[in-house]
Amino acid sequence: MQQPSLFEPDDTGRPLADRMRPRSITEVVGQDHLLGPDGAIGQMVAEKRLASMILWGPPGCGKTTIARLLAEQTDLVFEPLSATFAGVADLRKVFRAAEKRRELGRGTLLFVDEVHRFNRAQQDSFLPYVEDGTVVLVGATTENPSFELNAALLSRCRVFVLKRLEEAALVELVERAETLTGRELPLDGEARQALIAMADGDGRYLLNLVEQLGHISTPIGVDELVRLVQQRAPLYDKSQEGHYNLISALHKSMRGSDADAGLYWLARMLDGGEDPLYIARRIVRFAAEDVGMADPRALAQALAAWDTYERLGSPEGELAIAQAVVYLATAPKSVAVYRGFGAARALARRTGSLMPPKHILNAPTGLMRELGYGAGYRYDPDTEDGFSGADYFPEGLEHEPLYRPTANGFEASVRERIAEWDRLRLRRRGEGR
Repeated sequence: MQQPSLFEPDDTGRPLADRMRPRSITEVVGQDHLLGPDGAIGQMVAEKRLASMILWGPPGCGKTTIARLLAEQTDLVFEPLSATFAGVADLRKVFRAAEKRRELGRGTLLFVDEVHRFNRAQQDSFLPYVEDGTVVLVGATTENPSFELNAALLSRCRVFVLKRLEEAALVELVERAETLTGRELPLDGEARQALIAMADGDGRYLLNLVEQLGHISTPIGVDELVRLVQQRAPLYDKSQEGHYNLISALHKSMRGSDADAGLYWLARMLDGGEDPLYIARRIVRFAAEDVGMADPRALAQALAAWDTYERLGSPEGELAIAQAVVYLATAPKSVAVYRGFGAARALARRTGSLMPPKHILNAPTGLMRELGYGAGYRYDPDTEDGFSGADYFPEGLEHEPLYRPTANGFEASVRERIAEWDRLRLRRRGEGR
């Protein structure tokens, strides 16, 4: 290991991630789409003219580092705050200092970490100072700004999406760490790949793992690595956007008849700690909405998976949910019932409280018989073809085809039956004229 100079401070006691913080924008890995010469932020730095911005990205992708470097490379005073701990009093103090600084010709970059944790009123307090240029606001968030930030604040900031660090960026970080410490990681090739996978796109977490291995002197494999380094839980917040993203991915995969992708997203959700009963409920909804009459057994399969999980619990019951995912993904699809019901509700709202036709109403009293209730009703099972062709819509309302079956799966035979009934209905009505 390289020995510290007698004339330079010994910083080996500082965390590796802190010692490896980039000293310029060009040293930040994995965000070239924003920080490169052609990137929006890179161009701002080159012109030394920053706009207020929101940096949206997962943990460990460089948000705080980028904000600090932006201040350094555009000659702005860096004022950091964390929305987790700061309040209105802290904001006022920063704004007063920024106003005095501005009078002396210095600008201020206000960095707010976890900016989404500020409430609406606190977010509104930024507006006049951002608008008149007292501060350049750089907010960092792991949550979707569209849902978490005021529209007024968003309209005054540019939103930049930072990427989860890909394998190449993580490999580069490991190599930089080895250069800084003067020693290679004691990992064989497979273990080195496993270390990258354990980081799950988080550069800061990767460097912490590297630091944990600093005391190892002999090469180790994957099994020993897993024993030495406890793997963290997958990044997944059951109450935030990741929750909705993954259930959407599961739903779309099943709709697209991709059982493999469906199983993958199911596994991701379960590994992240999602409630299996929530997934079971969504699967039942999918069976009714996306499969429908193309395979009427799909709903029974989904309900059976739900029931099985409730009886067995985890992990045994999760297999039943996986079976339902495969069944639904490989089943023929139809949204004809879903659309038909939607059209029926729209028609019902449009037509109001029309009475059913009298011939299908029961007549338990003499007065009702005199009024024509039940008159002319034909009992379908006793008719030729088991079909009377009667009109069951309200009087004056034309029969409207709301359910339009597809040619997929079981629904193809339903489609043929309905077409035959339509022909019989026309014939019966023609005979009655």
